[in-house]
Amino acid sequence: MKTIQSFTIDHDILGKGMYTSRVDGDAVTYDIRMKVPNNPENDYLVPAAAHTFEHLFATYARNTPLSDSIIYVGPMGCLTGFYLVVRDTVTPAQAIALVQESFAFIRSFEGEIPGAKKIECGNYKLHDLAGAKAVAADMCEVLADWTPEKLVYPTR
Repeated sequence: MKTIQSFTIDHDILGKGMYTSRVDGDAVTYDIRMKVPNNPENDYLVPAAAHTFEHLFATYARNTPLSDSIIYVGPMGCLTGFYLVVRDTVTPAQAIALVQESFAFIRSFEGEIPGAKKIECGNYKLHDLAGAKAVAADMCEVLADWTPEKLVYPTR
């Protein structure tokens, strides 16, 4: 079997940030790395916080002027970040701004988590708003001065 592209990234040098993971036709996948991979402190996204983060991130992104260009928002299985997949009509600068705005929204969110009722969600009890807000606050600092030039994965 072929090795998928995301497994070719050197996770030993990958830090928090936002990177262009791949471009497939008109779909651009962004890697939003929220935790340092394989960190010795075992600091990963907590599933309940990641679940809440997903609900808020997807809801916010799909309620912006870019909503028709959002293909997917979701967590990585390794619990170190999220993927954002958008149409190539979204510029890199717009994608960064969307993530920054989404994370600022999550950081300050108060109220009922969208889509978190039993009828709406397959694991409605697994939520942690405080945890999601803490991750968002951290990433707001990380991405505060992010630019399209920083979207390239680090190499040795």
